[in-house]
Amino acid sequence: MYLVRHAEATPDESGLTEAGRRQATLLGQRLRGVPLAALHHGPLPRAEQTAQLVSDQLKSVTLHRSDIASDYVPHMPERAELPAESADFFLRFLADTSVEERERGPVLAQRALELFTGPVPGPEDRHELVVTHNFLVAWLLRDAMRAPKWSWLGLDHCNAALTVIRYAPSRPASVLVTNDMRHLPSELRWTGFPRELHV
Repeated sequence: MYLVRHAEATPDESGLTEAGRRQATLLGQRLRGVPLAALHHGPLPRAEQTAQLVSDQLKSVTLHRSDIASDYVPHMPERAELPAESADFFLRFLADTSVEERERGPVLAQRALELFTGPVPGPEDRHELVVTHNFLVAWLLRDAMRAPKWSWLGLDHCNAALTVIRYAPSRPASVLVTNDMRHLPSELRWTGFPRELHV
């Protein structure tokens, strides 16, 4: 499974910036050698436009629009789950999450695990790309590492960065790369992170 956070969005999130369009195009060029069977993407404009620009660089990849790949809170931790030193910080971060989001997010997150993870039947490898949002990339990466449910909160991904997880029969998931930006020139890296954390 190839996981990507959407490319850089405009401030109103109605689409991609010029830098974001370049990021998505370069990501598509990097993935040209991967025999992708499907490209899943969320319904929000920033994910949909990223997926289309990636697809434009590939041959015969079917696009699948899915609410399961959308932007939502996958797990609402209780204070007791969280490390004492960071509990207040994380709970403040999630404080504005609506009741509807608190109920809907975990349902979608479970469906994402069922749809996107695990080995596929048959002897052939299958490669699929999911263009989504930071929270879902973090949730699926956390699951692959068998980390506690709350730990998705500490996993951040840059725009158009690539995470690859391998699922093989009778073996635990293997995280091959995470937050990989080799396909981007330095001026297009680290977007999606606060300015003070840019490397």
